[in-house]
Formats: sequence, C-alpha cells, structure tokens
Amino acid sequence: MPSIYQLKPAFQNLLRPGVERLYARGVTANQVTLAAALVSVLLGALLAAFSHITWLFALIPLWMLVRMALNAVDGMLAREFGQQSKLGAYLNELCDVIADSALYLPFALLAGVSPLLVIVVVLLAVISEYAGVLGPMVGASRRYDGPMGKSDRAFCFGVLGAGVASGLLPALWINLLLALILALLLYTLYNRVRHGLAEAV
Repeated sequence: MPSIYQLKPAFQNLLRPGVERLYARGVTANQVTLAAALVSVLLGALLAAFSHITWLFALIPLWMLVRMALNAVDGMLAREFGQQSKLGAYLNELCDVIADSALYLPFALLAGVSPLLVIVVVLLAVISEYAGVLGPMVGASRRYDGPMGKSDRAFCFGVLGAGVASGLLPALWINLLLALILALLLYTLYNRVRHGLAEAV
C-alpha cells in the first residue's frame, strides 16, 4: 500500500541546498539526529505537564513538519557527504522511536481519550519499526512498507494535534482515529514481515 514515505525523494530535492549549507558549516548528521530527538522529548514533556492547556497541542503538527525535514536532512548528510557510521545507524533508529513515543504519549492524558489505545499505538509503532529493522537480518533490505510508517504516523498525529488544539476533534473521534491508526499499524507490521520474507527468498 502507498505511504507518505514514497514522497521522500522529492522532499529531499527541496532540502538539498540547505543541507549543503549545513555541511559547509560543519554540522553533522548525528548532531541533527540528536537535536531532533531532544526537542521531541522536551515537547512531549511540555505537553504531558500541561495537557490541560489544549492549544499547546498545535505545536505537534508544526514540530512534525520540522522534524520530518530534519529526518531527511540527517540522512542526506550521512549518505551524500560521507558521514555514515555505525553509531549513526543506531542513533537514527533509536532516536526516531524515542521521539515518536515522547510525542504520542501525551495524548493519553487528554480528557476522554483512552490511555490504553494510545499506549497500544505507541507499542505497535515501536514493534513495526523493529520489524522494519529486522529486514537485513534475514537477507532483505530495511523495510519501510506502509500504510502506517513513520511519515504516515507523523501526519496522523499532526492532524490529531491540530484537532485537539482547535477543539474540532472531540474525544470520541480521537479514540476512533486512534483505533484506525492501530489497525493500520497491524497491517504495516504484517506488510513489513511479508515483504521482508519475500525479498529474502
């Protein structure tokens, strides 16, 4: 199934001039990765501490856009400017999972929203990324199959954040959307395992 991830090449082309300037100033891929994760954790902590101030959730879609750009930037710095490293590979995967969890979990504190649904979505997001990383262990590539990959989740939670901040999404609708995300995460997990096994044959 299609995923927002498939738009990544066009997105990277837009960012390339800025990436070249960052490289010229000595910025490294690992620095960008760590900075994106740190801001995500700090934003998640802010939202958790002040979850009753719902307009703060407008920061989620704004930060998701910036973070998606930073995720593309760190990859371009690594691949196109010779900054790939084993440490970078660890940081890239671990920081994404940590950042996602930090940004999603505050939704569990909203009145009327099911904490269980949020926690299960976070767990499945982690497991689906783990399934993607397991691809090389069976002789396949790192799997990014959708329909609920990292970029898709960023979009969905950006929409949820905007809905919470504007008051246009009541708790019932948030729970229904979380249930849909959960179902799509299960399908994503299935796709990543299935396609990884097929590629490894």
